[in-house]
Amino acid sequence: MGNLTTLNGNVSGITDAGNRDHNEDNCLMMKIDDAYLLAVADGLGGHAAGDVASGIAVMKLEEFFKEQYSEDMDDEQIKDLLCNCHERINDEVIQASVGDKQGLGTTLVSAFVRGNKAIIANTGDSRATVVGTGIKFRTKDHSMVQRLLDRGMIDEETARYHPMSHIVTHSMGNQFDVDAYETEIDEEEILVLSSDGLHDHVGKSVLVESVAYQKPSEIVKYLYKKSLETTTDNVTIVVYKP
Repeated sequence: MGNLTTLNGNVSGITDAGNRDHNEDNCLMMKIDDAYLLAVADGLGGHAAGDVASGIAVMKLEEFFKEQYSEDMDDEQIKDLLCNCHERINDEVIQASVGDKQGLGTTLVSAFVRGNKAIIANTGDSRATVVGTGIKFRTKDHSMVQRLLDRGMIDEETARYHPMSHIVTHSMGNQFDVDAYETEIDEEEILVLSSDGLHDHVGKSVLVESVAYQKPSEIVKYLYKKSLETTTDNVTIVVYKP
């Protein structure tokens, strides 16, 4: 098991190779004033040096966000800032994609969380999910399977086992796009940021069950343990609880 990190009792996270030899995921957990900047990045399988790409994503997110952030920004300004960070990170990944690192690519889901409000930006198929008695909110993946879901051709359960589940349609370094969201996290709910090593292998019922563990660190441990039962991928999980 990788190192479990906890911030102020509200945030906990882990990134681990899971059932693989090498970890190409990275995560960010940072306190800013009375808020948190959180992120999960998954270096794309089959791409050169996926861990380099995901490392660039989280390192540059921290750098670029801190450069431009001010405490008096409203939600729309935060949303614009996160999207701008994603755009700049895409440029950084492309610039680093030379020589033996040709073809660098990574996903990135980032969240700025203050109290019960979350501003989220997403590129790729890493995911942000608000969980309580059910799944209240989740980001839409940039993936072939998400397109099939949107067209009503498959359901969520089928999507987890679909043979095209690994095909990402947008990423840092390749056909970039970014979506932005706002959502709320109530007192008995949690925000989960994850790589597909978790959400492609753990169903809705497990996510809902995890909320009963109350502490973010215990929730992360539970989700990590459940993911290892079936995952064939790296596993990265960040949990926020108001």
